[in-house]
Amino acid sequence: MFFDKSNIINCKNSNPKDVVSISVPLYESIDGHYFVGQTCPLMVKDGTYAWAGLVNPRKSYSELYVNVFTISNFSDNYLTAEIWLNVDFPNKACVSHKVSPTNTAINPLPENNVEIKYIDSTNKLPEEGINVYERIVPPYATLVSEEDGKFIVPPCGNYTLIIKSSSSNLDKVIVAFGWWEK
Repeated sequence: MFFDKSNIINCKNSNPKDVVSISVPLYESIDGHYFVGQTCPLMVKDGTYAWAGLVNPRKSYSELYVNVFTISNFSDNYLTAEIWLNVDFPNKACVSHKVSPTNTAINPLPENNVEIKYIDSTNKLPEEGINVYERIVPPYATLVSEEDGKFIVPPCGNYTLIIKSSSSNLDKVIVAFGWWEK
């Protein structure tokens, strides 16, 4: 077998370059675009539902990239979480103030445009939007679902979880989200 030395590059005078690979969420956090937050405790039972969503307001002028959600179930019962896109979020929803940028070294702190909205114990289900998948949340457990930014929501859209229970007792749940905005 013949080896052709004419394709070899002489690297005697060049220095190797350092390359660093970081995750997209870390990159977005460094830039001040990554946020985390949670709802207040929500209560559900058979026939009532809790809503929790990342809602991108009409005048946000940014796209929402859903990275992760968690559902902490503080009850003895299995819960079902339906994941919906672009539901008709009711006007009576509360806005969570438990939201922060993950990079708290920036001064002044970045402000989020996207809101965490929630509704505790309602009998209303979405009439608009699409249910894209479901998850089961075991008793006394936290379900973590990493979406890695693959759900991209424009202004006027949302990424919403509808929490259901088949129990006649009230079940307590808290929903948290991680996302970035561009």
